[in-house]
Amino acid sequence: MSSGSTGSIWKQPKAVWAVAFASVVAFMGIGLVDPILPAIAESLEASPTETEMLFTSYLVITGAMMLFTSFLSSRLGAKRTLLIGLSFIIVFSLLCAVSGSVDAVIGFRAGWGLGNALFISTALATIVGSASGGSAGAIMLYEASLGLGLAVGPLVGGLLGSWSWRAPFFGVTTLMAIAFIAVVTMLDAPAERPAPVRFTASLRALARPALGLLAIAAVFYNMAFFVLLAYSPFPLGFGALGIGFTFFGWGLGLAITSVWGAPLLLRFVTRSTAILIIMPLIAVDLLVAGLLVDDKIALVSCIVVGGLLFGFMNTILTETVMDSTDLPRPVASGAYSGVRFLGGAAAPPVAALLADAWGHTAPYVFGTAAAIVTAVVVLCGRSLLARADRHGEDPPEAVALAVTEGDAA
Repeated sequence: MSSGSTGSIWKQPKAVWAVAFASVVAFMGIGLVDPILPAIAESLEASPTETEMLFTSYLVITGAMMLFTSFLSSRLGAKRTLLIGLSFIIVFSLLCAVSGSVDAVIGFRAGWGLGNALFISTALATIVGSASGGSAGAIMLYEASLGLGLAVGPLVGGLLGSWSWRAPFFGVTTLMAIAFIAVVTMLDAPAERPAPVRFTASLRALARPALGLLAIAAVFYNMAFFVLLAYSPFPLGFGALGIGFTFFGWGLGLAITSVWGAPLLLRFVTRSTAILIIMPLIAVDLLVAGLLVDDKIALVSCIVVGGLLFGFMNTILTETVMDSTDLPRPVASGAYSGVRFLGGAAAPPVAALLADAWGHTAPYVFGTAAAIVTAVVVLCGRSLLARADRHGEDPPEAVALAVTEGDAA
């Protein structure tokens, strides 16, 4: 982006800042439960497999809902959809906080996932629609909000979780309530409503060869992603604060390479080539994590390095999706993001079951295999990605939408 764009990041209306703040909190919720998984398992007498369902229920509902958010937002309008999503997050994060069983928390996390799907699918449109002085500064602000939320979420979860596993959920409820009030009072004009989208638009989009190929790749990619994110708190053996700091490093690395690293790499190679470079490195990182799982320093290092590598992939893979077809971007993004979330939903319980049967190394071997499959799928279907490999100057809105809905996984 130009320097002018960079300067305009601070010259946005209050409405943009309100939605940006809500975006930080929404993305915090993705990694918030990571540091408190062991504490929840102990306090609610749940097995690791049951506890991992906190991710699965959240991701299943988020993924399924993502397939239809373009339909809903095109009829309700971006602002109304945004506020409905915030309302769901407030209610269900509060219910998680007061739950007395792991089954209740699992169910309420599903409701949280519904709210998050509605929110993250419309927040960018709301920011761009409310921006003044050009959209580039608002897009950069949104990307910064995304990265900050992913990095700070585990840290806040660790800090509050060191007091009580319920505290992070209460914290999200409070912050989201403030964000809701800010959006209601500061977002005066409704965001521009797009043309109506068919109910099955995102599902039908998966029949496109390029998008279908990338959706398959994304299923396995997200399995590798969530093996590292959702299972690693158990072999780490740290308290909530230690896990929080570890995944703060993971999130910070992910944010840095998502926003700056991937664009730099793509100056030198095509998108499909970049995928074929990064995915084997992710496979190696996961394999090393599995082989050295009993060495805490090595495991922490692999988690942080994994964050850097996944940051590259989040941007590259989702930008590839956006430019692989001539479909409207919200439709393509909804189709890809929905399938990707559903793929990630399977990884946490599978990882826990593998660990129960064969020890802590097994989940990382599973993640390694998933990363290799991702690379093989892209390699075999590379000819279908020629359109995406033709580098053009993407408009900032397109890049941000791609990064946003991919990183939200």
